[in-house]
Amino acid sequence: MSSCLTYRIDGPAESSRLPLLLGSSIGTDAAMWAAAVPVLARDRAVVRWNLPGHGGSPADLVPTDGSATVADFAAALLALADGLGIATFDYAGDSFGGAIGAYLAAHHPDRVNALAICCSSAHFGDPASWRARAKKVREEGAAAMAELGDTAPNRWFPAESPARSWPETAELIATHKAVDSLGYAACCDAIAAVDLTPVLAGISAPTLVVAGRGDPATPPVHARELADGIPGSGLIELPGIGHLAPFEAPQAVANELLTHFSGARFDAGMAVRRQVLGDAHVDRANARITPFTQPFQDLITRYAWGEIWTRPGLDRRTRSCITLTALVAHGHLEELAMHVRAACTNGLTPDEIGEVLLQTAIYCGVPAANSAFAVAQRVLDEMAAPAAAQETRETS
Repeated sequence: MSSCLTYRIDGPAESSRLPLLLGSSIGTDAAMWAAAVPVLARDRAVVRWNLPGHGGSPADLVPTDGSATVADFAAALLALADGLGIATFDYAGDSFGGAIGAYLAAHHPDRVNALAICCSSAHFGDPASWRARAKKVREEGAAAMAELGDTAPNRWFPAESPARSWPETAELIATHKAVDSLGYAACCDAIAAVDLTPVLAGISAPTLVVAGRGDPATPPVHARELADGIPGSGLIELPGIGHLAPFEAPQAVANELLTHFSGARFDAGMAVRRQVLGDAHVDRANARITPFTQPFQDLITRYAWGEIWTRPGLDRRTRSCITLTALVAHGHLEELAMHVRAACTNGLTPDEIGEVLLQTAIYCGVPAANSAFAVAQRVLDEMAAPAAAQETRETS
């Protein structure tokens, strides 16, 4: 087998945000997302990957003998992510690309932080029709691909869609005709076999389902089934839009994805914030939010807690050590008190906190460390008092 899916990366090389992976429909390549990328890649890396046999991706990354399944495509994508050093990511995919994302979220929940499924389905119609298409492509090769390319707009767009006459659509059709026949057939094999219905309830990643109301291939009823099956998921239906929503309505789709992934960051950040700082602290902070301070609270929840504290590269004990040091260095003693408590929650012992503060005496200055020790001692005494009282009650 060949080594790797082909891909394109857009956006800043360095970003605190998780990468966003974009998957495309059968018969298209990464160019399908091109018009949405400038919005999606403003502040994060966006990786557009190509299905096997599409956009130069080797067809033999998945079985080409008729046995390919969605699991094979998911494995090829995870191999690409591993090769790029991407442990966790947000994911959006159209059609079969969306189904691959749903499979990943169900079977590899540690990899998918948040999910968006566009113009897709848990099961793509009559399996026999997909097997017949695979057979036709294998037998007739490029001629069959050309025929499929000529009729692609009928499967992609509503009859009245202006996208049918766009120059970009002609390029998309040309791409469709150039797809490797074995890769295309393998996609058909996997689509024929896929049924995600049993695993939808196990998807825990925040999920948005996007449907085109004019989609001739996977009408909105397919999207509603996905949304009904995935706990807590949202559903957006775009009027007059067909099967390639990111291509036909890139601005609308990009805006919906930005809102969704920002909301997912907030939810993830709030969960970690509560785990580290405690419900009581967060509830008090939330109770004090005013219209003036709300944007700042949203910022720190989404970026400090939702982007940095959720990253897999460092454990929470290490992050606490770094945070304590930075707060001592800048003299933020009130914040230091809060993060001494957080450090204990994250598993640091009082002795280890003392070692961190000793280190700050050398690199941040003795006066700063002196103040930090006083604050930490007060916090540790306060935390020990309830435990001591409980022990007294239990032994009296």
